[in-house]
Amino acid sequence: MADGLNLTAQGLDSLNYTVLDPYNGTVATGGNSLANNLNVFYEPGDISWMLTSTALVLLMIPGVGFFYSGLARRKSALSLLWLTMMATGVISFQWFFWGYSLTYSHTAGKFIGDLSNFGFMNTLDQPSVGSSMIPDLLFAVYQGMFSAITVALAVGAVAERGRLLPCVIFMLIWSTLIYDPIACWTWNPHGWVYVMGGLDFAGGTPVHISSGAAALAYSLMLGKRRGHGTQELNYRPHNVTHIVLGTVFLWVGWFGFNAGSALSANNRAVMAAVVTNLAASTAGVTWCILDYRLEKRWSAVGFCSGVVSGLVAITPGSGFVPAWAAIVFGVVGGACCNHATKLKYHLRIDDALDIFAVHTIGGLVGNICTGFFAADYIAHLDGTTVIKGGWLNRHWIQMAYQLADSVTGFGYSFAGTLLILLVINVIPGLQLRASEEAEVVGIDEIEIGEYAYDYVEARRDVSSISLFGDDGFTKSSGENNSPVMPAEKNFPAEAHGPQAHDQR
Repeated sequence: MADGLNLTAQGLDSLNYTVLDPYNGTVATGGNSLANNLNVFYEPGDISWMLTSTALVLLMIPGVGFFYSGLARRKSALSLLWLTMMATGVISFQWFFWGYSLTYSHTAGKFIGDLSNFGFMNTLDQPSVGSSMIPDLLFAVYQGMFSAITVALAVGAVAERGRLLPCVIFMLIWSTLIYDPIACWTWNPHGWVYVMGGLDFAGGTPVHISSGAAALAYSLMLGKRRGHGTQELNYRPHNVTHIVLGTVFLWVGWFGFNAGSALSANNRAVMAAVVTNLAASTAGVTWCILDYRLEKRWSAVGFCSGVVSGLVAITPGSGFVPAWAAIVFGVVGGACCNHATKLKYHLRIDDALDIFAVHTIGGLVGNICTGFFAADYIAHLDGTTVIKGGWLNRHWIQMAYQLADSVTGFGYSFAGTLLILLVINVIPGLQLRASEEAEVVGIDEIEIGEYAYDYVEARRDVSSISLFGDDGFTKSSGENNSPVMPAEKNFPAEAHGPQAHDQR
């Protein structure tokens, strides 16, 4: 045995590899790369996995765009793709200059960081605030993708009746005033939720609850789409293939989103990948069965919506719960989000893409289930994380922590979004709502001048729709100042689920 070990040691000595050393730097950048090899502080496998995870999360953003555009009508499909991609550009700029510093500076306070890392200043090789296994710079680019996709999720609320320029301004302001503080208090070790003991592995509150609350507020501010509640706005998703394609991008990318949040290549990342896939699969089947119970059809859109709801639900618990618990996350998340699609009719808010139902409700379900099923031994699969666990570990107060985190995140995002939009809307040239002509003809033609397809379909959509009613007044757009305010259609209680948007 001893001879074998000696031969193995000799073999390793002959290989060209970097010996891992404990970090011993004292400067903000982690050291002088001209004088020292700064790679010795980190495992190449961890670096490789996190770079891959960054790319996977980026892949999710066009996935959101395809999913949203498929649910909309074809005359406004390109605008939703444009907005999701624009979110990447705008937030990458914001994150580089001040977003990262406000969220993850090493000297942050309980609610927000400072500008010590403005423009990625002193952001290089020092161990990150998220994990000592990866350097600041890698952590910064990875978390920047989280900020971008959160904004992309929220701006789907402008579907078919919102102007693009005000929405781009909104992206910049919202990410700074809403996302950055919530992410800071959730994930920065100095944040109040982190210190309290709240458990949110990959974004139940900062990503999903906050984006769903913002979408609800944006939908409220914009008002209902022209013809909402009448037969004029009675349509199915225009491109189910786009929805399926978007779901595939999201499903694949979510492995980087959840498993990547382990912030190194370890067994905790493996467990996060396992529960992510299980919850998504279970929720997709659950939603499909619930829709079949009512419609007697196996809806592809219903399955895709269920998959996304399961991915959302498992997000906060993916690094804390055992594999069997993912089944519960999937069933409960899929069922709750499915039934939550009816809430917009009770709230009388035209949340066109059910962002609130899937992301806020799904995130809330995930946070609560994490309070039940979080296990100390799962968190410690990375070899370093120590938690008291949830109810599985008889840590009963954890549920109160989860609820406090969820309610605070929703309230701050919803109220803050309303305030931001109220200010933007009164600035000359930044009116939030598109003109009636843009709604009738399509946002793509009026605001972009291009189309999602190589033939002009906008005219076909409106060829049988008259802009003016028989009495000479314009048809209602759902705004308070519209000359005609028809009675709202009474939607049946059974009709719900994104399998037939606005035919629920």
